[in-house]
Amino acid sequence: MSTQESSSRPHIPVLLAPLLREVSPVSGVWLDGTFGAGGYSRGLIEAGAEKVIGVDRDPLAFEMAAPWIGDFDGKIEMVEGVFSKMDEYAQDLDGVVLDLGVSSMQLDLAERGFSFMRDGPLDMRMSQDGLSAADIVNEATEAEIADILYHFGEERASRRIAKAIVRERAQEPITNTLRLTEIVESCLPRAKPGQSHPATRSFQGLRIAVNDEYGELFRGMMAAERALKPGGLLAVVTFHSVEDRMVKRFLQTRAGKQGNVNRYAPETEKETPAFTLVTRKAVGPDPDELHDNPRARSAKLRVARRTDAPSGDVSGRTIGMPTVGSKK
Repeated sequence: MSTQESSSRPHIPVLLAPLLREVSPVSGVWLDGTFGAGGYSRGLIEAGAEKVIGVDRDPLAFEMAAPWIGDFDGKIEMVEGVFSKMDEYAQDLDGVVLDLGVSSMQLDLAERGFSFMRDGPLDMRMSQDGLSAADIVNEATEAEIADILYHFGEERASRRIAKAIVRERAQEPITNTLRLTEIVESCLPRAKPGQSHPATRSFQGLRIAVNDEYGELFRGMMAAERALKPGGLLAVVTFHSVEDRMVKRFLQTRAGKQGNVNRYAPETEKETPAFTLVTRKAVGPDPDELHDNPRARSAKLRVARRTDAPSGDVSGRTIGMPTVGSKK
């Protein structure tokens, strides 16, 4: 969730200082799988990385980097793509960093359709191609919409909201963000002081569905395992509980820290751990960072170090990845 200054230089991103502390000393070649406004890539280079491969599926990231990336003398190489394919872009990496969720540069542009606070087309596509949020809202069945809002947005009133969406789209297609916001608001109590906006969870669920964010995270962590050299570091910053649970369970499983679910089941031969845990618990923002950037309040950092064991596989179910419909 990188932010951008009014100039072309990006702000320091969420949890950069603790991340650099946990992976110190920084050296070699790193891959920044969610380049965004470039804050992590800049931080890694300034901390000692020889090169950073910046991956992003949003063409806007490349446009925004153009004014300043030349200052880094070719030390930042940008790749347009998805981080779930990082092992196709690079091998023997010294480190991988993933900063999940939607970036501030995307939220702040009404025309991208991510924000329930700004009127714009109901889009939400990070790559700016494929199915949009409007396509889902206007074409999916009531049950499919309810499942997306519940499983991806953790919205308890998902059925009520889905029913209202289907009713309203029959009158006129839902094509802009504020109309969807009004529909969601009509189904929920007014937010009390300090509570999140009523549309937060619904917009989150749709955004995750549009961009297959959980699938990307699942495949991306396995790709990182394949791309890292022995001793390489994987650092992931999450912004809500489902993402953090997936990262925690993946790292625990691949580090051999998951116990037998059934103590009466016969012992199975355990794989050699592919990671060792660097952070035993998630690292959050300190009071100074929270003061400077309230958006950091839900951020959590987890770091693990790659061993020399062969890369393996894990199922989405094992790490608690939510699915909707036929997706596995």
